[in-house]
Amino acid sequence: MVFLLHMVTLYTLSVLRGASAATHYNCNGPLVSTLLHSSFQSSSQSSVSYAAYNAKLNRRDGAGGWSPMVTDQEPWLQVDLKEQMEVTAVATQGRYDSWDWVSSYLLLYSDTGRVWKQYRHEDGVGRFVGNTNSEAVVQNKLSHPVRTRFLRFVPRDWNPSGWMGLRVEVYGCSYKSYVADFDGRSALLYRFNQKSMSTVKDVISLRFKSHQAEGVLLHGEGQRGDYITLELHRGRLDLYLNLDDNRLRFSSGRVAVTVGSLLDDQHWHSVQMERFNRQVNLTVDSHTQHFQTKGEGHSLEVDYELSFGGIPLPGKPGTFLRKNFHGCMENLYYNGINIIDLAKRRKPQIHSVGNVTFSCSQPQLVACTFVSSGSSFLSLPSAASATGGFSVRFQFRTWNPDGLLLSVQLNPEPQRLELQISNSRLYLTLHNSGRQKSEVSAGHRVNDGLWHSVSLDTRNLQITLTVDNEPSSAIELWEQLESKGSFYFGGCSAMNCQQQTPAFQGCMRLLFINRQPMNLNHVQQGLLGNYNELQFDTCNIRDRCLPNLCEHGGRCSQTWSTFTCDCSGTGYSGATCHNSIYESSCEAYKLIGSSSGFFSIDPDGSGPLGPTQVYCNMTEEKVWTVLAHNSTAPVTVQGSSPHKPHVMKLNYSASAEQLHAIVSGSEQCQQEVVYNCKKSRLFNTKDGSPLSWWLDREGERRSYWGGFLPGVQQCSCSLEENCIDMNYFCNCDADADSWANDTGVLSYKDHLPVSQIVIGDTNRTGSQAVYHVGPLRCYGDKSIWNAASFYQESSYLYFPTLQAELASDISFYFKTSAPSGVFLENLGLKDFIRVELSSPSVVTFSFDVGNGPVVLSVKSHLPLNDRQWHYVRAERNVKEASLQVDQLPLRFLEAPADGHPRLRLSSQLFVGGTASQQRGFLGCIRTLTINGVSFDLEERARMTPGVSSGCPGYCSGSSSLCHNRGRCIEKSNGYVCDCSQSAYGGTTCNQEVSVSFDMESSVTYTFQEPFSVMQNRSSQASSVSTESSSRAREDIAFSFVTSQRPAMLLTVSTFSQQYIAVILAKNGSLQIWYHLQTDRSPDVFSPALNNLADGRLHRIRIHRVGKNLYVQIDQDIHTKYTLSSDAELILIRSLTLGKVTRRENFNEKVVQAASKGFIGCLSSVQFNHVAPLKAALTNRGSSLVTIRGPLVQSNCGALAESTSHTLQDQTVTANKDKEQHSGSTQNDLAVIAGVVTAVVFIAVCALAVISRLLYQQRRAQRSSSIKEDNRHSMYTDYRTEMHLHNSVRDNMKEYYI
Repeated sequence: MVFLLHMVTLYTLSVLRGASAATHYNCNGPLVSTLLHSSFQSSSQSSVSYAAYNAKLNRRDGAGGWSPMVTDQEPWLQVDLKEQMEVTAVATQGRYDSWDWVSSYLLLYSDTGRVWKQYRHEDGVGRFVGNTNSEAVVQNKLSHPVRTRFLRFVPRDWNPSGWMGLRVEVYGCSYKSYVADFDGRSALLYRFNQKSMSTVKDVISLRFKSHQAEGVLLHGEGQRGDYITLELHRGRLDLYLNLDDNRLRFSSGRVAVTVGSLLDDQHWHSVQMERFNRQVNLTVDSHTQHFQTKGEGHSLEVDYELSFGGIPLPGKPGTFLRKNFHGCMENLYYNGINIIDLAKRRKPQIHSVGNVTFSCSQPQLVACTFVSSGSSFLSLPSAASATGGFSVRFQFRTWNPDGLLLSVQLNPEPQRLELQISNSRLYLTLHNSGRQKSEVSAGHRVNDGLWHSVSLDTRNLQITLTVDNEPSSAIELWEQLESKGSFYFGGCSAMNCQQQTPAFQGCMRLLFINRQPMNLNHVQQGLLGNYNELQFDTCNIRDRCLPNLCEHGGRCSQTWSTFTCDCSGTGYSGATCHNSIYESSCEAYKLIGSSSGFFSIDPDGSGPLGPTQVYCNMTEEKVWTVLAHNSTAPVTVQGSSPHKPHVMKLNYSASAEQLHAIVSGSEQCQQEVVYNCKKSRLFNTKDGSPLSWWLDREGERRSYWGGFLPGVQQCSCSLEENCIDMNYFCNCDADADSWANDTGVLSYKDHLPVSQIVIGDTNRTGSQAVYHVGPLRCYGDKSIWNAASFYQESSYLYFPTLQAELASDISFYFKTSAPSGVFLENLGLKDFIRVELSSPSVVTFSFDVGNGPVVLSVKSHLPLNDRQWHYVRAERNVKEASLQVDQLPLRFLEAPADGHPRLRLSSQLFVGGTASQQRGFLGCIRTLTINGVSFDLEERARMTPGVSSGCPGYCSGSSSLCHNRGRCIEKSNGYVCDCSQSAYGGTTCNQEVSVSFDMESSVTYTFQEPFSVMQNRSSQASSVSTESSSRAREDIAFSFVTSQRPAMLLTVSTFSQQYIAVILAKNGSLQIWYHLQTDRSPDVFSPALNNLADGRLHRIRIHRVGKNLYVQIDQDIHTKYTLSSDAELILIRSLTLGKVTRRENFNEKVVQAASKGFIGCLSSVQFNHVAPLKAALTNRGSSLVTIRGPLVQSNCGALAESTSHTLQDQTVTANKDKEQHSGSTQNDLAVIAGVVTAVVFIAVCALAVISRLLYQQRRAQRSSSIKEDNRHSMYTDYRTEMHLHNSVRDNMKEYYI
């Protein structure tokens, strides 16, 4: 296949080589040096000696170059190459022996010198780097060549100590051009020599330009049902292709592959389609779509002919099935055949339909661009109307959903007419005296980037508004109205503006007032009307969603100046949907305080794999990740043989790539295989060949049935030396008539999981097998505690170049005693990225992507070189950059809208130091993850001098010393756990903090400025769009025991009348109320309809990210809900547990629950990083905590949980007793078993008491050596917690328990 694709590529290149001289290796000849004076034009010139024709590179004619007048507001220098040329590079130079030069400029190009288009590099940047002195030549190679006749240099920056001075050269070559002009009613038919043409490979290439957004470029079809259609639709190029797929024969089932955008801009666009069998590449300009056709066919079978420019209807000349192409095509090749050349020479294979000419004479529709949404306007005088009243017609295109299109004062006064875009519709408003107004609307999604026609007419005591071809809307009048003064398009001057609507930002063309065309050239020359912030002869619109820079399936939307990403439903967040909202492993969930349950994990973080659902078993010391498959029940097999075996394919809840990532990132994995057999062997006893086997994750056959030694074809009983018959390696190989069992645990990671089971020996009389494959189970996360210690300043670890052109996220932990040092650095030719500790309390993230160095710093009020672990996360994408250190305020910086987006690096990635071996880091770094890839620091450290693997200290091991978000703090003689960020207490943050409430009890926690106001200010200031990239999120977790209903569990209220309420309804079901927009009804969700007021412990986890709300109750799988708004909680005022006495704007049902309060136990309550119950117990005198009614500390949470387990155990025991009493013959055995059980129970209890006494004595000895201040560190200065910002690391992750 690779060889065939290579052959197709070579074939394609040969076709293109014949089609264009652009493939010549030396298309870089100078094109300007020989031009005559008449080929140069400019907007102005300082004097004759500064004329445009003096602007030739390295020439000293006249004043040594071109310089415009000082009063020229829009200077430009234009070059006419006299014919279409292929341009590959441009060069500039300042004016000879002067202080005049241009330091940056734009490059425009045009076929006719009228309709101009701005050249942009592949990364979308339009500015070219100019000169820094008057003599040096700066050449800029074009990332993609352009074919054009006219070039215009537009200076943007120049020497501030001098003026603009310019000498230029253009490099390129001529090329052979074959052009055909289609008028919208014509086509070219290429007829085959035989009845039909069947091809397994096709290469079609052409260039086209058009001012129409619709039209068929190419079409062919066959009687078998195959077809190919290349068609312009809504300014994009659609390809319809069917290879013998019956489902796609009818138009209703046709699915297009779409490429390109804004292709109706009257400029040339190149198209290339390559097909080999079912593999297709479709390229428009520099954007390519790779896809595979559906169906079973590999060849394209087309009957009789291919048509270009339209689809003629057979037997009806001049009639076409679809809208024809209206524009020009150039160098049209079909499988190496020059179609236009054949048509031009009137060859018999080509039949012409309608009027096809061989020169491009398309009309030039001149447009102007309204650049600014604040100050752009065009003022035009009213032309005399012969019929009275007035009429206005024009076309516009834009991406903005709002903007003023037209305004005019009317007679009789004081009346004003306004036409504006609002919420993507057109609204025509007639303002009368006072506040009276009349309004009609028209159009739908008029901000889609396409041209839309607008007609406004006053006749017959009506003002009619017509958009495109839709029915008109009208405002009825009492009297005939006349325009007064000028018509203002796109906005208005400061003295004439009365509206609050932003000015129009987009393009307009074909302006008519009272049926008289408005000459925009006269406007530009100052001969007609007035304007501000306009660009003439160009529509400078661009599609910022092409290519789509939103990652992980995020939906891109745009305005004129920026784009935004909608990440809802993707499992990712951030400005470009880069960051996974899930943790990467079950181990990571355990570290943040989660308990067993179903979770979504993202094994490669921000990488491409996406999240998958697993079960996390956290009941043991090891945290197990469990992935189930489709065959959970035992499977019985009979009648299979080695030639016709039984085959079972196992499909897991994760993809093969996700499984590989989970297994690779785990410390150990295993999978149990149970094989029960009766006369069913696993191996042939004669030659040892396997009769049954399994396939590993790569599809390779494996025949070992236990352990971690894949080369040994044995069962577990052989490895453990306990087979029933030691003459065989497996119990089943004894081939006995009775049932035998071979059960093994597969633990060789590289082969797991099992993908298929094949059973081949159950076809003999009496043969039978029953097998069962357990779920894949893995434990440990190799990356979390993967660490390296740097003890020489000149030492570092190096890795391959960071692949982070468009987005990069870097996260790690560090601890050090050094005052500064570079954590990591990667350099390019000019670009770089660096994260460092720049001073004892400041972490700095700096980078340069071509827009100049950017520096983000986070300063801590406490030193960071305190030998404790600190968390750092730095992210940079095309929209913004951010830096997070521990729970300090997140620093954001927006990227420039039209800056360079790509980070181009070339050196190795240095960790713990720099390429210069200076400013190296001294200390420990662990858990280094970049773009979802975990770096193995330990392995690289083993072979690097000055660096050692691992990190010394109690808090550097993989065992979780501190639980439930507790922070491990190193001490000289041990460690302590800081539980200030946890809702739990105890020396290791694992003791539940529980409080008993009665009807009058309540705990109110008041938020202060640092937590609420600052957090919302910073996020709002840095947020580009609160709609699409909302940073609104809450994390709520608590446990409760009650028998009361209704009951108020928790409320969060804000100063802006928003609230969250969690209540138990009258029937005991859980209800969650979110009231985020005060002008709308609250959102209400009931995730559990059963009665939770049952006197048992229930754990609740509520997590919100934007509009997505996730709820988990006890161990159930999480449930997702969608809110009506993604608004943030603005100015959080308080959180209340239990009875609410303050009058709020609650719903009636919430008020009823609030008045009833709560009777029962609340335990381990956490809201983001606030633990109100713990605050109430440890800070009773604090002004931030208000306690009403009796409040008693309790261990009801722990008791309820233990009671729950006891009840479950009793239920299991009762069931077993019931089974035993079902047979009367078992009664005596039951009595004996009861006596034995009682004796064993008494012995176990005695042993437990002795162990407990010994443990307490040992613990007392150990605790006596710990200082008093360390023993009480779990409640150390809890007030500092109340001033902390919500940790953005946890905000960016979405987890469930």
